[in-house]
Amino acid sequence: MKKKLVLLLVCCTTLLVACSTSVPSTTSPSVSQPSTASVNVDSSNASQQESSSTMSSETLIVDSNATMGEKNALLKAYSYLDFTAFSHDGLIDQLIYEGFSDQESAYGADNCGADWNEQALKKATEYLSTTAFSYSGLVEQLEYEKFTTDEATYGVDNCGADWNEQAALKAKQYLDMSAFSKDALIQQLEYEGFTTEQATYGVAQNGY
Repeated sequence: MKKKLVLLLVCCTTLLVACSTSVPSTTSPSVSQPSTASVNVDSSNASQQESSSTMSSETLIVDSNATMGEKNALLKAYSYLDFTAFSHDGLIDQLIYEGFSDQESAYGADNCGADWNEQALKKATEYLSTTAFSYSGLVEQLEYEKFTTDEATYGVDNCGADWNEQAALKAKQYLDMSAFSKDALIQQLEYEGFTTEQATYGVAQNGY
């Protein structure tokens, strides 16, 4: 009897084990989730790019000790130099005309970073685009604009003008305004600072 009971127990145990192994697991399969680390990195990069973009637009760097008036004078100096050429002293005068104090205006001109030789060259080119000049006449005009003699000379030396052609153009401008004899026109051109040779060339190019 004992043997039959033990055998029955063994069979039941075997049956239970077999059933447990044949039932599929109800546990949900593991799903790979996107890594949040990569998102954090991208977000950080975007933040850095935005910061870099903001900083790149801030091209104006001023002394932290500068007053509000000095900062604005510097801003105004930049805006003027974007529009036309100025000498150092001419820019100060313009800023004073705008209502800035002498100190604020000097700060703007001193700290705008302009190359005054190049400003003289730019101003010489601007003048030549509107009217004719002799070499010496253009130097004098730049000095009138408060460029130093060295700056004015640099500008005129490097402007690329053909002074014979400038004499011819100036002669034409005079003839467009009034009648001149040959000698009077030559004298007028010499008065403008052209050499006798340049003046003679200029008059000859206009029919004399």
